[in-house]
Amino acid sequence: MSHAFADITFTPAVRAAQSRDGSRAQYARAFESGGAVQHAQLGPDEAVFIQAQRSFYMATVSETGWPYVQHRGGAPGFLRVVDAHTLSFADLPGNRQFISVGNLEHEDRVALILVDYARRRRLKLLGRLAVLETPGAGREMTIRVEAFDWNCPQHIPVRFEAEDVQRALHERDQRIVQLEALLAERDAAT
Repeated sequence: MSHAFADITFTPAVRAAQSRDGSRAQYARAFESGGAVQHAQLGPDEAVFIQAQRSFYMATVSETGWPYVQHRGGAPGFLRVVDAHTLSFADLPGNRQFISVGNLEHEDRVALILVDYARRRRLKLLGRLAVLETPGAGREMTIRVEAFDWNCPQHIPVRFEAEDVQRALHERDQRIVQLEALLAERDAAT
């Protein structure tokens, strides 16, 4: 079985570059051998990861061939897993440039990168995006996932959400108060 992500992304030019670099045999074994996982259907691990994210980056391509990358963000769960092949999110008002929306009128293919900086995990997704316009309710973006790949954590910097840091500092401060109280009791007893 082949690997859906490699089937889409390992074009002849990519394979030639891998050959020149010396990584072709490694990728052929990992992605194109009979034992590879298909990675065209989202599983429970992907669903949990996706729904926990607060943001992602989405790439579209214009009719002139220029790529455009846009950041999308919201509360955890704003990017929803509808089923094993479908993601959905509300297109919230932003700067009103409509570059992604305009690009999607010409080409529905998108690439997403989701990064969990605290755990150094990254998921890349390829799919086709449909825009559903609902008068008065905005746009709903639905992505039909065609392939995905978990990417190596090697160069992901460790970063934490402000809320997580605040919680850790609060817990530390509470522990300091407890320890100071214990020290004060000990000092009073001596």
